Amino acid sequence: MKKIVLSALAALTLGSVAANAGALKLYQDANGQVFTQAGEGRTAIKTPTSVFSHADKLKFDGQAFIGYKNTQYDDSSKDSTQDFEVRRGYFQLKAYLLDDPKSYYRVTMDLTREKSTTANTNGSMIVRAKYAYLNLNEVLPATSLEIGLAHRPWHDYEEHNSWMYRSISEILIENGNSAHISSSADFGVMAKTRTKYFDADYGVFNGEGYHSAQNSNGMSLEWRFTGHLLGTHGHPEKTTYLDASFFGQLNQKHSKNAVTGHEDDLHFYGFHAVYNMPAFLASAQYVTSEDTSTNSSATGAASKGSGDGYSFNVEGRVGEEHQYKAFARVDKWTPDVNSGATKYDKNTYIGGVAWKQNSNVEWVANVTIDDNDHATGTASPKSTSYMLTTQIDF
Repeated sequence: MKKIVLSALAALTLGSVAANAGALKLYQDANGQVFTQAGEGRTAIKTPTSVFSHADKLKFDGQAFIGYKNTQYDDSSKDSTQDFEVRRGYFQLKAYLLDDPKSYYRVTMDLTREKSTTANTNGSMIVRAKYAYLNLNEVLPATSLEIGLAHRPWHDYEEHNSWMYRSISEILIENGNSAHISSSADFGVMAKTRTKYFDADYGVFNGEGYHSAQNSNGMSLEWRFTGHLLGTHGHPEKTTYLDASFFGQLNQKHSKNAVTGHEDDLHFYGFHAVYNMPAFLASAQYVTSEDTSTNSSATGAASKGSGDGYSFNVEGRVGEEHQYKAFARVDKWTPDVNSGATKYDKNTYIGGVAWKQNSNVEWVANVTIDDNDHATGTASPKSTSYMLTTQIDF
């Protein structure tokens, strides 16, 4: 039996020319790769293999963050680092299974570099599931439902309405040098309510996040409530909007941020506001987190998740399509410490410029400074990272 290996690009090409499938000619080389044009070493495929699905419609999307990072440390005993990186490599499929065109099944695979140097991966690039959920539209008035490995309520909103540079840094509650108390996806059920002046995401999840071991002893109640004070939504480079949000998480028997060998309750609450017009954006937030764990280790941290802090960022845009941008951001996070221990702050400063070449490609150059207090055993030395990044969407 002849084996035909279709690359992802070839599959997308086939989908785009499905309307002319009857006239399409395909060619195969000695390695089994499929082409749409004749060439040396390629033979015509007499009976093309069809791309088909039981769904009425399939939609493919992709996103990648490709960059270079050079990090210098103030501590002379720590060597500088420089790396080319693929920080994200998404490939996404939506299958429309029901009569409602807004109901679908979505699966998103994420190409990422495994930080662990275990015998299985040794720090290589791996593919893991980021999302895998069924979206049911209008299960209640103005409300849809995500079931499965779904979005968590806050992250997606901030990354599309306030901080648009996930390619260089996560948001405050996810950033490793800030709060680092929540990831962007988890197993659970989330409802999404959308109206002109108000929308909300709220749901119940396992609580550990999509890339952590799941703890079956507790669950997490999570939410975001946003008021659209001008009655307008999103589209930062095109519309003017003023939003105010309250978000949070009540996570019972959470193990990821607990002291090793223990489980604890992690509760956090956040307040966020953003004002945007096509030429300018400003946003600010405050987050406070409490944790039931107690840790008497040398670090003096009451737990890995408790503390409070803030973040604010601004962005200016110029050009006929507001494609040239300059931005800045400041994070400050103060972890809780045990009685008698010295408090310390974790500070992150980001500044940069961006050029949106078109709807598919954006280029970003930035400097990130992590300048943490140096209480004994609590923080890494001050570092300055110089980054060049391209974000690709298709």
